[in-house]
Amino acid sequence: MQAKPAMSKVAIALGSNVGDRLLFLKKAVGSIKSSGKILALSPLYDTSPYGFTEQPDFLNAVLLLDTSLSAMDLLIELKRIEKEVGRKERIRWGPREIDLDIILYDEMEVDTDELTIPHPDFQNRIFVLKPLLDVAPALRIPRTRQTIGEILNNCKDKTIIKLVKKEWFIDGAKV
Repeated sequence: MQAKPAMSKVAIALGSNVGDRLLFLKKAVGSIKSSGKILALSPLYDTSPYGFTEQPDFLNAVLLLDTSLSAMDLLIELKRIEKEVGRKERIRWGPREIDLDIILYDEMEVDTDELTIPHPDFQNRIFVLKPLLDVAPALRIPRTRQTIGEILNNCKDKTIIKLVKKEWFIDGAKV
């Protein structure tokens, strides 16, 4: 009998601010389902841009995934999904059809040229923290052991964030 592969819990941030934002997000979630089991999907938020602000507002969400893929294999898969969904290469941090970022991967800490986990600067981004709090309020961050709520309470980000819809995937059906 073959042993089941070890499963890892991963937080993935999703964002879109070009074209049919909701359709791009739904397509991405549909494709991510093949990488493991979606444990939770946050409500959908409309957020003003962060960093490079001369661009349209984003739709943002976070999902929790249980996967047997390694962190690097998951990164490769998310980049493939971005292309499949229709992401076009533009300026860094500029407008995008879809953006998929690994925020957390179990308790893992990674710092390579290709991948950094926890995602750099996530603790300063309300558009990641608020949806992450919705799906994983008790989650603690590696090294600091702070909860998402504690980090959100200390976040200085002034990005405007508005709830759009609590259940939004597949016409409002839960995943």
